[in-house]
Amino acid sequence: MEGNPLGRLAMRIRVDVFSSRTLLALTVGALSGVVVVVSQMSLGAVVFSGPLAAYSSAGVGLVLFGSFVICLVLAFASGFQGAVSAPPVSTVVMLAVISGAIAGEADVVFATMVAIIVLCAFATALCTWLIGHFGLANLVRFIPYPVSAGFVAGTGGVACLVALSLMGVKLELGAPTGFLDPHVVANWGVGIVYGVGLYLATKRWRSYLLLPVSFGVTGALFHLGLSLADVSADQAGRLGLLFGVTSDGRLWPAFGFGDLSLVDWAVVAGQVPNMLTLVLVTLVCMVMYVGGLELARNRELDWNREFRAAGYANILAGLGGGPPGCLLVPPSLRSLMFNVDIRLTGVAAAILIGATMLFGDALLKLVPVPLMGGVLIFTGLVMLDEWLVRVRRRVPTADYAIIVAMFITIVTLGFFEGVGVGMLITIVFFLVRLSRVDLIENQYNASERHSKRIRPVPDRAILKSEGSRVQAYRLRGYLFFGSGYPLCDHLKQSLGRVPQPLCVLLDFEAVSGFDFSSVHALCRFMNDAHGAGTRVVLCAAPERFRDELRLNLTPLALDNLLFEPDADLGLERCEDMLIADHAGTDRAVSLERVADAIERHLDRQVWFEELMESLGDWVEVRTYDVGASIVTIDQPATGVQLVTAGRASLYDAAGHRLAQCGPGDALGSHGVFGPRTSIHGAVADETCSTVMLTPAALGLLEDNNPTLALELYRYLLGNERQVPMPRQVNA
Repeated sequence: MEGNPLGRLAMRIRVDVFSSRTLLALTVGALSGVVVVVSQMSLGAVVFSGPLAAYSSAGVGLVLFGSFVICLVLAFASGFQGAVSAPPVSTVVMLAVISGAIAGEADVVFATMVAIIVLCAFATALCTWLIGHFGLANLVRFIPYPVSAGFVAGTGGVACLVALSLMGVKLELGAPTGFLDPHVVANWGVGIVYGVGLYLATKRWRSYLLLPVSFGVTGALFHLGLSLADVSADQAGRLGLLFGVTSDGRLWPAFGFGDLSLVDWAVVAGQVPNMLTLVLVTLVCMVMYVGGLELARNRELDWNREFRAAGYANILAGLGGGPPGCLLVPPSLRSLMFNVDIRLTGVAAAILIGATMLFGDALLKLVPVPLMGGVLIFTGLVMLDEWLVRVRRRVPTADYAIIVAMFITIVTLGFFEGVGVGMLITIVFFLVRLSRVDLIENQYNASERHSKRIRPVPDRAILKSEGSRVQAYRLRGYLFFGSGYPLCDHLKQSLGRVPQPLCVLLDFEAVSGFDFSSVHALCRFMNDAHGAGTRVVLCAAPERFRDELRLNLTPLALDNLLFEPDADLGLERCEDMLIADHAGTDRAVSLERVADAIERHLDRQVWFEELMESLGDWVEVRTYDVGASIVTIDQPATGVQLVTAGRASLYDAAGHRLAQCGPGDALGSHGVFGPRTSIHGAVADETCSTVMLTPAALGLLEDNNPTLALELYRYLLGNERQVPMPRQVNA
């Protein structure tokens, strides 16, 4: 059973059923089910109104069937174990838009509407399942923290407004009306007192019995009050104190296969744009709801699993004529609030929805409307306290402004308007913040940093004295219109320096991307550089960036560019140009500045030549052609090699040049101490000669001439290149 998913699920449910939270889970689930039933019946009545008024009960049955199936499937399959699910409000509103655009005989319109609902459910199921199956959830889950918090806060505000509307307060253009009627005052008065009292009580006590006990006791007192006031159940229903009955029997099934002949498929085809919009609306709702639940739960959910589960739920809902749906935030958060985020909660909600669907809505006659409204007010107050009040201490002022703006927009205009406002403000803030990020990670010149290439002392003197004429910039991040233009303005200012820059190096290795505006701005700089006689060297530039330059630069400006694979080779190219520009000039002054370096270089060469002469027969001479490998990466070194003529470069495994070696430099010197695997390689840049000293020869040298061996060690330690240490090879 441990390896069987169904067995594990059955075991988990059995544990939940016999846990100490069973009573509370059943109570919270039933309350959530009642909320779903009431809201879905109201929305279903809106969809099946006008020409479809005769099919109002059948339409409500379809909506309840979708709610029942989706809630039951996700109660078992969702990663959020206290999930309560149904078609979201926005989805059902889109169905109302579609139904309002269809005209004709009632039976044809109803059959056509059922076909549209089924197709929308299937299309939504296909999209969600494909997203989850192929692991594409990360492509749609971009929800900034302020947007998620604002969405949850707005949901809390809407929950309070819905509670007032449920208790008879008419909200027209945001202004409540009719709330002073005596029976309405009794309704919302009891509801507000119960909701606020429950909220304050839960702040003081954390007992899981608080909700079921208070709900049962208050409900009993409410019915006792109606009895003492001699108000019958029918009268209380007409006054809005109890939920009225809209159907005497079951609400589903509402259609059969014979009804397919009545479907007007031409009308269905004409509604494809609205149907696609409904699918998109449902997907957006799911993203927002899952993100909001993840935020409220303070724990990550497996988004791909949620999308797959929604796919299975919606395909089953569509088979029975139900609209598509997903997880809902308020009832699911209620499971968290009372610590009953177990699968039994969602199952209890689904059972109540299914019972209403099969036996009519007579069960609602026992539920006082003020208590249901009070529970909604309590839910809204908890959400507002956490995500509108207490969140202020955790987020910056700008992010909190987004939360408040979303809350106000959602409460006054709607969810999609609120999400749109939040995303728009977030994008604007993001662009402003991104434009303030300095794209220049590092700036240097050729006198401060040199390439890995070996230079003669006179050339090093030129670089030291004239290196400021080579300006290098290492760029980072994403180049876009907000940051590209300030970067180009800075580069243009460098062209006016004294002395005039001979070349400007731009290193793109740390650049993650670019847009056309930044390319256009850089093209303007490159045109200015060409006019000023300054060469531009681009290092590690993406191929697409090169293509954009070829399309937007003049031929002369394009010829002024040089491309190199990395910054080291680019800096070497700039040094070559700077040295060539000083060819034939009087270098006496520059050489005076490096007289000490010349002296040290000559002393080193003398030392090396004397050492080679002393070693004599202890070494063997080797010759390498251009491009030949002298030291191979991940191969044991067979000894140390000292370069006597030519040049060779050291490279790492990624192909980056670490250093260039010339006469007197050692290659693989650690190989004299035993078999060690080199983590860098050496390649001959030109015809190169070396002398090899093997470990065996070194052992004989130590035995026969320890003084010379000590002199060799002193030389190797004093001239070792700064490269990574090789790995010891296990015997």
